[in-house]
Amino acid sequence: MSTFAAAPTALIVHAHPEPRSFGTAQMATAARSLREAGYRVDVLDLYAEGWAPVLAREEFAPVDGPFKPQTEQMRAVREGTLDAAVRAHLDRLLAADLLVLSFPLWWFSLPAILKGWVDRVFVMGGVFGGDHGLFGDAALAGKRAMLLFTTGGPSESFRPGGAFGPMEDFLFHIHRGMLEFVGFQVLDPVITYGPARMTDRERTAALEAVAEAVARVAADVPASAP
Repeated sequence: MSTFAAAPTALIVHAHPEPRSFGTAQMATAARSLREAGYRVDVLDLYAEGWAPVLAREEFAPVDGPFKPQTEQMRAVREGTLDAAVRAHLDRLLAADLLVLSFPLWWFSLPAILKGWVDRVFVMGGVFGGDHGLFGDAALAGKRAMLLFTTGGPSESFRPGGAFGPMEDFLFHIHRGMLEFVGFQVLDPVITYGPARMTDRERTAALEAVAEAVARVAADVPASAP
């Protein structure tokens, strides 16, 4: 087997509307760090693609009676009638060893376009349910996932006793309810706090810190390791 064929694959799903943003620079830095570590990197830029985030009945075959999205997802998987864009993204998800969700933290959660990607691509019958179970029995068990994001507020605001409270509280529904739910081993997030308030020198240092953190992930080294 060739070295290229054996290389792990990382899928970065990026959700920022501004290509010149710090968040986009952060994503590009992470992608470069993974490539330097030997990963094949697949970048899905949702805004650039014009991704439609709404899971709608129109993307499924006509049904009699109430529309039940997960039932129709399972039927579409079974009958091979998934929406073509969803099928393409699902195939890229299933092919990846590492999933990186790249985004700005909006309203303490994912931007709508990224949440809509999860709604449509984490297909019942494709990644969980049907022939798959949940958590350790789901289709993505054995693969890893991590969050790469920015905040508007400083790190002090996201600590116990801070203005917003612990960051872990805001990430639980993503880590547990989305990623672990479909089988992923969830890694520590890589976060840049308040880049809009940084100087250019501080932003450069922040990107260097991102590169180092992602290199540790690529090397499978715990975040607390020296």
